[in-house]
Amino acid sequence: MAEDNQWYYCISHHKAEQGKSCWVGDRMGPYPDKATAERALDIVRERNRRADEDDD
Repeated sequence: MAEDNQWYYCISHHKAEQGKSCWVGDRMGPYPDKATAERALDIVRERNRRADEDDD
């Protein structure tokens, strides 16, 4: 299997991690870089806020 160098946010460890070392259900991503992965929860909150506004 090819090495995965993409970035993910692990909701179990509460941090950005490179590669698919954590269980798929605990990973958010992939993201293009570590800085973006570290913002994963903020990105999701913003997407949810916009979706909620669209529902109204």
